[in-house]
Amino acid sequence: MKTSVSMISLLVWIVISFVPAFVGSQFMPGEWYTQLRKPSWTPPGYLFGPVWSLLYLSMGVAAWLVWKRGGYSGAPVALTLFLIQLVFNGLWSWLFFGLQRPGLAFVDIAILWILVLATTLAFWRQGAAAGTLMIPYITWLSFASALNFSIWRMNAGS
Repeated sequence: MKTSVSMISLLVWIVISFVPAFVGSQFMPGEWYTQLRKPSWTPPGYLFGPVWSLLYLSMGVAAWLVWKRGGYSGAPVALTLFLIQLVFNGLWSWLFFGLQRPGLAFVDIAILWILVLATTLAFWRQGAAAGTLMIPYITWLSFASALNFSIWRMNAGS
């Protein structure tokens, strides 16, 4: 693969990976979120942007590594799982912040976690580097799932 084509495809996969960030930016935490009860281990708000930016970058590189081995036809299941999990990733912000439905957002993030695990395993079969790049994502997602669940339960009936 030519270097210029490879770099363009890398950029495309990174941009695709950042689509949920754009969606999420349309549903930012506001007054509603600040009024919610949250566990003491809730990270400060300023950490979420940088953490998610690194995760989206890592995910984009992982998808590119899989794609680079044989295009979409070389790993259709892995790349389809990747694209589907991005949809659920973007959906979470709308459910949690847009609709203000932490319980529904938890259902979404639980499905997302399963999809990311499946994606990670499928990527791993395509190459250890691609699978390894997904590990920080599923680790953070596990934490985010616990946080989402806690916020939902702490504010049940509010």
